[in-house]
Amino acid sequence: MALQNSSETGFVRQPASDLLRASATDLAARIRRRELSSRALVEAHIARIQRVNPALNIVVRDRFESARREADEADAKVARGGELPPLHGVPCTIKEAFGLTGMPNSSGLYARRNVLADHDATTVARLRQAGAIPLGVTNISELCMWMESQNKVYGRTSNPYDARRTVGGSSGGEGASVASGCAPFGLGSDIGGSIRMPAFFNGVFGHKPTGGLVPGSGQFPMAEGASVRYLTTGPLCRRAEDLMPLLRILAGPDGLDPGCESMLLGDPRDVAIEGLEVLSVEGNGVFAPVAPLLEAQRRVARHLERRGARVRVARVEDLRHSLDVWSAALAASEGPSFAELMGEGVPIHAGAELLRWLTGRSHHTLPAIGLALVEKLPALLGNRTARALELATSLKETLAAEIGPRGVMLYPSYPKLAPLHGTALLPPIQFTYTAVLNILEMPATQVPLGLHRGLPLGVQVASIGGHDHFTIAVALELERAFGGWVPPARWFTRV
Repeated sequence: MALQNSSETGFVRQPASDLLRASATDLAARIRRRELSSRALVEAHIARIQRVNPALNIVVRDRFESARREADEADAKVARGGELPPLHGVPCTIKEAFGLTGMPNSSGLYARRNVLADHDATTVARLRQAGAIPLGVTNISELCMWMESQNKVYGRTSNPYDARRTVGGSSGGEGASVASGCAPFGLGSDIGGSIRMPAFFNGVFGHKPTGGLVPGSGQFPMAEGASVRYLTTGPLCRRAEDLMPLLRILAGPDGLDPGCESMLLGDPRDVAIEGLEVLSVEGNGVFAPVAPLLEAQRRVARHLERRGARVRVARVEDLRHSLDVWSAALAASEGPSFAELMGEGVPIHAGAELLRWLTGRSHHTLPAIGLALVEKLPALLGNRTARALELATSLKETLAAEIGPRGVMLYPSYPKLAPLHGTALLPPIQFTYTAVLNILEMPATQVPLGLHRGLPLGVQVASIGGHDHFTIAVALELERAFGGWVPPARWFTRV
């Protein structure tokens, strides 16, 4: 557990177990106060990755030696004195879909297995400029379009709470990284729940920002047309207090992402729970949440009501059309088809690829092949697609009116606890609980609510566009009330 000898270095000796539980905000403060060295902090997290990775397959390529050098440079800067950036010396992990100089950037596509990033994505660069030290890149689903982080390049990642279960996708490696103590925070992206489902299944915090708030530049694949505002980049972290500082670092136009715009970010400290309007929607009318999730959401509603919030339970009938809204909106966006992305510009023949998969000869995963098979369906439905696009507009207006300018919505993250590997295909459309909020461009924070029989519980807290500080304020309140992230016992009984 020894990380620094105070008599030799001047730093306070601190147990690794403490460092693997602390927030990035707290760790950065300790480094600034010279209570902790960046090198000791980086070494503690490297040791954790080396311990869990053989079992869980989280970090698919490390940069440990570079991280050690950067940590030493960070410590030297502390010794020299002067102003330090907000994340100075704090380690993190990065979803492999983002460019991180010198690291793989395949997005789980076998044809890109040898591609290395030659520059940092905008958000990666912003984190590094803020002082963060990336330890490596984490596993994802093929081309970021499924909720199981598995591909033919890196294999499958398993859940720290139960290795038989999914970590979610496509930022599943990031969810598992934060949950298992590999990093205090990570960078993910989300076009249908790819931050929130991994955060839920792994029991950590995750924030999907308002559409257009954070640039997506430098990740692969990159959205085009209207979908640039549906694809969002945001943080996953152990502690709620990191959400807003990380969002402030990530937000703002970069001149590259045409969908990103300047927005005024509010302060969660200005959001009073007393008098807050809370709309609790307990299901989408298609897939009913299991009892433990429903009861967890009701506990949240009761707590907020006791704190003075005005809670209203309601059904929003049009949410039953979430799949139509999401699929139609993506189909109407510009850009290459999924089949073209799978074929690196030349569309794969999905039917033939399915036959190859059945005989064990395909370099693609079954969910990716399935999406290539069905992606043309919305265009073939004609008027139904047009109606779905109209419905998206009306649903956005309905929820804005129901939530109001001083409100949030509680909404299930998924109808089940973390599924067993492969079973999310049965049926494959339950992700619409998260996906619809992308099309509506609403901010949403995934909040952990303890465990049920060893598996994480949670709820989404959403609000109207630009009100990210409202959802984060509620996340902070719920962490105080319910405890937030519960470290997985298997990986935290010994450190």
